[in-house]
Amino acid sequence: MPYDKSLDVDVFKEVKEFEGSRITIGVFSYNNGEKKLQLGRENQDASGEWRFSKLGRMTKVEVQAVVPVMLKAVESM
Repeated sequence: MPYDKSLDVDVFKEVKEFEGSRITIGVFSYNNGEKKLQLGRENQDASGEWRFSKLGRMTKVEVQAVVPVMLKAVESM
């Protein structure tokens, strides 16, 4: 069965912006299934457009900003 966006419920979502990138912390439930935490990174290109990127490694500043939001997200699970 292919992925159906209409079945993916956004329970919690918060974005933290940094210079040239942003990290999205979200909790999603697909087809009334178990709620799951998702982290994603987007980088800004030269024209100002946001492009998906692997989250990969995080700087100390990013971790310090994201961890409190993750703890907040867990409360919605």
